[in-house]
Amino acid sequence: MKARALWATAPGTCAIREEVLPPRASDQALVRTLVTGISRGTERLVLAGRVPESQWPVMRAPLMGGDFPFPVKYGYSAVGIVEEGPEALAGRRVFCLHPHQDRFLAPAGMCIPIPDAVPDARAALGANMETALNILWDARPLAGERMLVIGAGVVGLLAAYLLAQIPGAEVVVTDIDPYRRAVAEALGARFAAAEDVPGERDLVIHASAAPAGLRRALELCAFEARIVEASWFGDSECPLPLGEAFHAKRLSIVSTQVGAVAPAMRGRRTHGERLALALALLADPRLDALVGPATRFADLPAALPGLLSPPAGEPAPLCPTVSYT
Repeated sequence: MKARALWATAPGTCAIREEVLPPRASDQALVRTLVTGISRGTERLVLAGRVPESQWPVMRAPLMGGDFPFPVKYGYSAVGIVEEGPEALAGRRVFCLHPHQDRFLAPAGMCIPIPDAVPDARAALGANMETALNILWDARPLAGERMLVIGAGVVGLLAAYLLAQIPGAEVVVTDIDPYRRAVAEALGARFAAAEDVPGERDLVIHASAAPAGLRRALELCAFEARIVEASWFGDSECPLPLGEAFHAKRLSIVSTQVGAVAPAMRGRRTHGERLALALALLADPRLDALVGPATRFADLPAALPGLLSPPAGEPAPLCPTVSYT
């Protein structure tokens, strides 16, 4: 059986390539893709060839093809229907950490059934929600804390959405893009422009992928506050002012990364269980505000650079999706 997949072939350039799928093994599922989601931050670095060589092994997606920097088949937000596979999966909609491809084989254990209450396009947020869930497990938020999310991308907004459901939590989101206000407020958080962000925050989630955002986080912390660094800077440096009040305030900066289950839940939840929980958390229709626009798979090579880096002055899409139907 033939399949078509998107490959990044050079900086800023990608193409659809045809490949032949091998015979399906008994522990695999053959999936016909319905939708894939584009993770703008990570896929922008991959398409630009900006994954540092030191991080090539860490940054490999579970089912990617090729090698960094190029050519590479990358992505991890596929929603599809199992056409052939174990009886428990056959005919079911599943989410899988697979690149942009119209049909693919994957280990059955990596194909997580999607709850009926979650439509296809929203299910493409599964990997982003899993990341946001892991951020909360690393952050260990407390009821009643004053919280701030810097960076209203998909992961930042999903983290704010989860934080806003904690009793007594005061959740503020800030971003340089004023178009993010309506989405943040729809998800239960308060939006603040850069000049209006309140200080004395007990917990700060930094997800702007900009050094200035992390420096701002340090300024806005209360005594013994925690900063959870959810951005990934690729090959860029991030200088920080760790003099000034950093030590006097006894601040903490904690890294978070979805490749490992956060220590708070490690040994109690597997990767598959974490992803299944993330998919269940997508049942809220308000999360549709994070999805779109949709691009036909055949049009993706031409459209992807603009989706990842829209022209100056245009609002950036949150989670663009790719349609295969």
